[in-house]
Formats: sequence, C-alpha cells, structure tokens
Amino acid sequence: MFDKMKQLMEMKKQADQIKRELDASSVEVTEVRGIKIVINGSQDIQSLELDESLLGASNKSRLEGDLKKSLNAAIKKSQMLAAQKMKNLMPGFPGL
Repeated sequence: MFDKMKQLMEMKKQADQIKRELDASSVEVTEVRGIKIVINGSQDIQSLELDESLLGASNKSRLEGDLKKSLNAAIKKSQMLAAQKMKNLMPGFPGL
C-alpha cells in the first residue's frame, strides 16, 4: 500500500512539473494573414495582434471567421505541445 501511495505522490509531482512547463511554454500562430496569436501550453491566450487593415466595418464577418480559425489553430497547437510534454515526462504511461 505504501508503494501505491508513493507512486501516486510521484505522479502528482510529475503532473505539477508538466503544469509549470506548460505555463512557461508558448506557441505563436500566424496561419491567417494579419492575425497573430500567442498562446501558452495551458491554453491561455497571451497576446492577440490584428493588422489595422482588418479593422474596417465591412470586414466584420470575415474578421470574426478569421479570428475563430486562428484561435482554433492556436488551441490545437497548444494541445499538441501539452501532449508532447506529457509523453516526454511520462514515457511509460499507457495511452500517451
């Protein structure tokens, strides 16, 4: 039983380490022209930059669609980063 508790504590320690690394990591996405998004590994948006040419009233619906596409790409990239970190820190863990 003590061994199981020790394993659980070690897994918690590894999970905390992964969380710290993800918080410190960031990815930059520029897949849509004029939009730049920086997101960390914990999927918190760090910055969002828009080219001024996108800000016209006639571009509203296109801009909304482009922002959605960019945010989804940033989240996906962040998830891939998190999965890679999990795989690196827990190589023997099934399913990773």
